[in-house]
This record gives sequence, C-alpha cells and structure tokens, in this order.
Amino acid sequence: MSTLPSKDEILQWIADNPTQTAKRDIAKAFGIKGAARIDLKRILKELEEEGHLEKRKKTYRDPDSLPPVSILQVDAPDENGDLTARPLEWQGEGTAPRILLLPRASDPALGQGDRILARLTQIRGGEHHYEARLIRKIGTNPKRILGVFRKSAEGGRILPIDKGADLEWMVPPGALSGAKDGELVEAEQSGPKSRMGLPRARVINRLGDPSAPKAVSLIAIHQHGIPDHFPDRVVAEADAQKPAGLKGREDLREIPFVTIDPEDARDRDDACHAAPDPDPANEGGHVVWVAIADVAHYVTPGSALDHEARKRGNSSYFPDRVVPMLPDRLSGDLCSLHEAVPRACIAVRMVLDAEGNKLSHEFHRGLMHSVASLTYQQVQAAEDGNPDEKTAPLVEDLIHPLFAAYGALKRAREQRQPLNLDLPERRIVLTEDGRVASVNFKDRLDAHKLIEEFMVLANVAAAETLIAKKSPLLFRVHEEPSDDKLDALRETAIASGYTLAKGQVLKTRHLNSLLDQAAGSDQAELINMATLRSMTQAYYSPENFGHFGLALKNYAHFTSPIRRYSDLIVHRALISAHGWGKDGLSPEEIDDLEATAKHISDTERRSMAAERDTTDRYLAAYLSERVGDELTGRISGVARFGAFVRLDETGADGLIPIRSIGREFFHYDRESETLMGSDTGVVIQPGQRVTVRLARAVPVTGGLELELLALDDKQMPGGPRHTSRPVRRKIAKSKKKGAKVKRKVSRTRR
Repeated sequence: MSTLPSKDEILQWIADNPTQTAKRDIAKAFGIKGAARIDLKRILKELEEEGHLEKRKKTYRDPDSLPPVSILQVDAPDENGDLTARPLEWQGEGTAPRILLLPRASDPALGQGDRILARLTQIRGGEHHYEARLIRKIGTNPKRILGVFRKSAEGGRILPIDKGADLEWMVPPGALSGAKDGELVEAEQSGPKSRMGLPRARVINRLGDPSAPKAVSLIAIHQHGIPDHFPDRVVAEADAQKPAGLKGREDLREIPFVTIDPEDARDRDDACHAAPDPDPANEGGHVVWVAIADVAHYVTPGSALDHEARKRGNSSYFPDRVVPMLPDRLSGDLCSLHEAVPRACIAVRMVLDAEGNKLSHEFHRGLMHSVASLTYQQVQAAEDGNPDEKTAPLVEDLIHPLFAAYGALKRAREQRQPLNLDLPERRIVLTEDGRVASVNFKDRLDAHKLIEEFMVLANVAAAETLIAKKSPLLFRVHEEPSDDKLDALRETAIASGYTLAKGQVLKTRHLNSLLDQAAGSDQAELINMATLRSMTQAYYSPENFGHFGLALKNYAHFTSPIRRYSDLIVHRALISAHGWGKDGLSPEEIDDLEATAKHISDTERRSMAAERDTTDRYLAAYLSERVGDELTGRISGVARFGAFVRLDETGADGLIPIRSIGREFFHYDRESETLMGSDTGVVIQPGQRVTVRLARAVPVTGGLELELLALDDKQMPGGPRHTSRPVRRKIAKSKKKGAKVKRKVSRTRR
C-alpha cells in the first residue's frame, strides 16, 4: 500500500477483525512495511490518546463494545417510525452506539423512556451499530401462564395446565395473537380481574397442539414443578445490580483468558488460560488459570435473589429452552464472561509439573477480560491445523499452550484411573416451529476433554483450600457401588464373556479393566450401560465421603455458580476463608448446610427427570411418523413384562412387551437377567442385536412400543401364541442350561 490508512480505516479494520489487532496484524492488512511502521505506531498512539482504542499488551481493542445482553432506554421513533435505543451503562468515551429495536408481534408496546433488557446483535456497515430483541421491560414482571385456550364470545379463556390451578384467565379480543380453540398457549398477565371476576391475560406464544413437540418442554417443566417465573422482587434486585469494579479486586485483565463453549451457549461462566511455567525448577511444567464468574458479588446471603436461587437449586436445560437459576440480567449479562468486557471473577492459578500433577494453587478475587469467546469446534480445528480468522492469531500464544497443559493432565488422569465410561450424548436439533429436525450424537473432541480436565482440577483446588482453612463447604459426593449392584454387574459381565474382579476393595481401575475388555466389541455399549447402572447417584453433602467415579478424595463444585447453587456456596466459603469481603458464607447458611445439601440434591434429580421426560417425548414425536418401519438396536435390559431396546439411529429406548414376543411363553429369570422361551429355549438377554418394527409411538408420554423381528440376525418364529401353561420341566431345563453356560464362561476366562 503506497499511503498510510486513515484513522477511520484503522478503526473499521479493528471493528471487523477483533482477534487480529496486534500492530503487526494491522501493518500486514494494509501492506505497511519498513520505516512506515513508525508512522503506523504514531497513528495508533494518537487513537489511544483520543480514547478510540485501548491498548492491552501488544493488541489494540475497541473499548466501546456492548455485551450481548444489555439494559437499554428507548428513544422516540425516528422519521421512519423505527424505534431506537441507547445503552444505559455505556462505558465508552465516544458517542453511544445506535441500536435498532426489532419488535415481535407478541412484544408489548414500547415508548420513549421505557427501560428494557434486550439481547443485542452487532451489525457491520449499516446505519445502526446493533439490533436488539426485547427480553422484557424493566420494572414489569408479569405473571406467565401455560394453558389450553378456549375461544368465547368475549375473546377467550385460558385453562392452566398447572397441577391444582383451577383459576381461569380471561383473554380480551385484542390480545388473542391469533390463538385457536384447543391450542396450548403461553400468556402473561395483562391486567387485574375483569368484571367477570377473572384476571386478564394476553397470549404471547402459540404452541399449537398440546401434544406437539413445541409444547413438550413446557409441559415437563410444569409437571415436575420447576419454577419458571421469577418473582417481582427478585427481578427488581437483579435489575438494580451494577457491573463490579476494580475496588477490592486484583486486576487480572492482562491475562489473555478465553472462553470455550458450545455453539449455542448463551452464558459463559468459565474462562481459562495456560502457559509454560517459567520456573526453571519445574522444567516442562505448566501454569493454568481458571476464572469463574463472581456470582457471589451479586447474589448475597439472605437476599431475594439468594432465596430464589436456592429454591431452584440449579438451571434446567431442554432442547428448546433453559430455565435459569438466575434472571437474565445476571445469567446472560453481568455474570457472563463475554468477550472484550471486564467481568468480576474468582480465579485459581495452578502450577502443574510435566506429568500433570498439581504442585500448588492459589485463589484470587479479581477483574478479568476475555480476549475471545470460542466454540469447541473452533478450538479443535485450530489445534488440528485449520484455524479460522478468529482463532488464527491465537494459535501459538493461547491455543497450543492449552492443549499442552491438557496433555500433561491426561497423563495424570491415566495414573489416577477415574471411571472411563464411553456413552455417546444425544443432541436433538429442532426446527423453528419446535419440531425435531434430526437426532445426532455429539462429538467428543479433545477440546471438550480439555475444559473438563481444567474444571475438575479447579474443583479439587477449591475443596483442598477450604479443607486446609477448616471452612465449612458442600462436597460433591459419589460413593462406591453397593454389593448388590456389583453382583448384578458381575453377572452381566460373565454372561457377556468378561470378568470383573471379586473379593477385593473395588477401585475404578477394576471397572475400567472390564470396560477395556469390551471396548470395540458388540457388547461395549451393554457393558458401559450396565456399569453406569451399577453406580450410586452423586449428591451434595457437608461431609466429605470422596468421589468414587473421579477417583478423588476431595471434590467440590466450584466452576458453575451461574447454574448451580452448590457452586455459589463454595464461592462464598472461599470469600470468607480468604477475608475478601462481607458477602461470604453467613452463620445461618453454615447452620443450614445439611438441609441445603439435601434440597439441591433433590432439585438436581427433579431437573434430570424433567429433561429425561422431555427427551423421550421429543424422540417419540420424531419417530411417530415412522410407525411400521424396521429399526435396529440392542437389548438394553429385560423385565418380567418385556425387553427394553436402545435404538441405534436415535438412542431412543423402546419396549418389546412380553405378550408380543413369538408364539410361546417366555420365563423371566431375575438372577441371570434373561427371558427364555418355554418351547424353543430362545434366550433374550442384554447386549443382543435385534431388528424390530416400530409398532407405536406416543408423544404425550414419550413411550415407544416395538415388535421383535430378529434376534442376533435370526428371525423370530411367527404364528399364534400357545395359551396352555408351560410345563415345569421346561423351566428347570432352561435354568440348568443357563447355569451351564455361566460355568463354561467362568472356566474359559480364568
């Protein structure tokens, strides 16, 4: 380039390329070489002095970016009738950006002076800098209702689906939003009781048929009693919060943290950084930082926010929505570690040796600054040699060191031998109208495992620190399996041709040995599922009983205080133990730790049940159009009333009723977990490959009924079932045959 770029051109480049802001990147973009670099440095210095740029180490960034969730004040309509808004918490020195509001048909009317919480999307090259979608008006928090709409001459009524809710809601003619009789609708209160004695509401979302996929998660939320409406005082407390400043905190903004999350993440509660340890005494070692949103600063003991967060216990996640533990103002804004925005955090600095063993750690309460919000796929591609525009400048200094530290942690993990289950996680992809577009199995990338190992390490550090400081806390406890469950697992292993050690103290390495035996075989999924079923359920406790699955003596949840109340308790304990402020663990909380542990363990199970029910219903709805199709799968369990099958394509679970199997009676043997035909001696047991026909799919319940066609590639005999009672000789013969098989397997495997 023959001439230097103008200041406007440089600012536009930095805005368009937020991750390529080093002086060398800017020089390369404009073809500036040699002595001209001195002039470029002068221009950048002028822009910094004028307040247009902010220098951090060797990069220049626009200090005036807004977080994706912000409080705005609505301005008067412009000459075209469009509504614009301005940010109330503008920190830049220049003119506040112009924000265009994009109202939906169901949004309430907005006027000049209204304060709103909105989700922002940055726009390049337009007349406005951001587009905004309303989350809600500040100062208003109308009650939400889910129910069936019934049309009437006066407009309509809503019959809530909540258990025990017998009060109907009146919908005036102008607030129907096109709702039809019999539809499931979401509505909000719009006024006091009408002359008919009913409160008024307006429809904000039509969900169609109550059995349709779009309604599935809402029904599960209400059936399981998960609170999905924040009381007015809670929202008011959240709205009144201001971003935490540097007072009383360490300035960690020079550390180039990055966040790594799923593509559809809406909140970011953890950030990380890694670098080689400069200490010559720790050759090949690493320094790992994990920074977690400082939720305790905003949610203080005894506040309305605290009472509601404890009541909920955790956030609940569904394919189409999240029921958060905290209001949007916190979960999506002030407590979310968004890119290029200063955020309050509690961070831990951990020193590892070359083999991934933690040598030391220390906690800090600080103010951090994320240099990039990345996805797992982006980070993995960059590490594999395929960076995109955003990750290319970060590969050498940020991404490679993260994976180097992970490599060391992986070696330490192999020595520790935590339980190594291989259970693919399903991902349900929905269309805009809430129908299931596809069901996939999530990829397990090294980038996922990297973050998991960093979080486990930080959780261990939190537990160890609080134990050393003799501070009360909540541990994450996972006890070893019971003898009965181990015996059941051992029987499944023997029936599949494998062994599980007996007569010694059980360690996770023994279970991993079993999993390794089955790895790559047709029995691998069965053994993994059987091992999972043998585990006890993890829970929270003020007493430390260790974490069996992770093979750790000391473990507490520290890394997700946005979505787990347990982590907030641990944050408060760290604040008290370090003397960081008055927002630590209160005496009342310490007295109630046992009750809190029981409560949040229960809310966690409640969310898991609702999420599982929702997934089952979505899968049933997805498969309802394929009734009559032949599908493949594997027997995942047997019971007196039939056999359960996990389908290959979707991972959905269905039932083959015993009444529909073949033309003979099948006898259930609880000890060997088998069904055996009284005439043919056919044995049905977990792990067998099957071909089935989908006989029935019921979206309302999530049930799938299957018809068995082939077992281990052999066709099942057809024809009518015999109705005579089976003779005892057949049963005894079947049991004897089963016992003979077990003895043979035992001798073979010694």
